[in-house]
Amino acid sequence: MPILAGGRNLQRAEAIAAELGNSKGVALDLSRRDLGLAHGVSVGAVAMFVKDETLNGQLFAQDHGAAFIDISSAAFELGPQAAVFSERPQAAPVLLASNWLAGTSTFAALDLASSFDRIDSILVSALLDDQDIGGGAAEADYVRQTQAGPSGLLRKNGRFIWVSGKDAAGTFEAVDGRSFDAQAFGNLDVLSLSAATDAQDIVFQFAVGETSSRRRGERFSHEILVEIGGTSQDGRRTHARRAIVHPDGQAPMTALGVSLAIEDMLGLRTGKKLAPGLYLPHAVVDPTRAVNLLREIGVTIDDKWHHSDGFEAIRSEKLVP
Repeated sequence: MPILAGGRNLQRAEAIAAELGNSKGVALDLSRRDLGLAHGVSVGAVAMFVKDETLNGQLFAQDHGAAFIDISSAAFELGPQAAVFSERPQAAPVLLASNWLAGTSTFAALDLASSFDRIDSILVSALLDDQDIGGGAAEADYVRQTQAGPSGLLRKNGRFIWVSGKDAAGTFEAVDGRSFDAQAFGNLDVLSLSAATDAQDIVFQFAVGETSSRRRGERFSHEILVEIGGTSQDGRRTHARRAIVHPDGQAPMTALGVSLAIEDMLGLRTGKKLAPGLYLPHAVVDPTRAVNLLREIGVTIDDKWHHSDGFEAIRSEKLVP
């Protein structure tokens, strides 16, 4: 499908469009409700990759009946977006996809969760390489989301609570066995995982540091670790751990998450457009299909199962070629 690659800098937008093909670079003005685009422009979907404090991107999508996707708002920032949606709930589908990497972590967790009968706890940990932060907009997102509001949203004993300081601190083990200090984060993974599983204890945490591949002398990668405790479908107490790694960092997985969302919101695969409504990623994109496609773009997945009767099962792929 043709793409309008919008940016605040026209030359950079045109450079991206030339690389994409079948695209046109356009300058966007987020201070205007029409985004500064020509009158009569036709769009099917609007994907906002940076924080839009005016919400004109969402308003523009609603004005045009176009699907809208946002990936840059923390949980504590959703009030304005929900208010804009509720004013015209039948205008267009709005997808709040500010889960880690546009839903990648949620898809990986829910695909693993499908093997459980009951889920008690979910811990998702992400290791972002300090050379893979991104550009100025991504850095601004990081600073705002970790400093402008409560440090993290988690579910504990069935209650949603905000935590900061030592209460937000945690640890996890990277794929090479190193231990990292982590911080609970206020993105939307906890909301998605709670809605989908009703697990009573859910935490999403992240750390910034040297990924396992770079420590081996290779380029940076991106690591997501998912741990689930509960009861398996055959009735045994079970703990499962999944390690997800992409050798090219976070960008390919984020891109896939947005692409799959647009595909399903516009009905490109099923022939049926998504009805107007307010959605989280797992309600739009099938998690297992997303995980299979993650493998196709180079993600490796390593699963380990530990059952209460001592049985262990391992499904291992080559982690980072």
